[in-house]
Amino acid sequence: MTYLLLALAFLAVAATVAVVARRSTKPGVSWRALALAAVALLILTTVFDNLMIASGLFAYSDAHISGLRVGLAPVEDFSYPLAAVVLLPALWSLFGGRDDR
Repeated sequence: MTYLLLALAFLAVAATVAVVARRSTKPGVSWRALALAAVALLILTTVFDNLMIASGLFAYSDAHISGLRVGLAPVEDFSYPLAAVVLLPALWSLFGGRDDR
């Protein structure tokens, strides 16, 4: 299995849960907050993935990645923070997180 297929599976699960949450709960997602969180996580992923790969903490087999990279980090690594930004607020709204309105 390639990292791209694994990343797509994570994104598909996150998107499915987000759609279910959107249909079953009250609207109120702050798109600005989600976008800011996504940008912050992508910047942190870029910096720290590159540092960890450069220092030799781990490496990726070229046979299992798409070949597209941001610095040393394969683009597949960026799907996990994106999935988190989609999935965690969806789970929060599904399971009755605090509503400050």
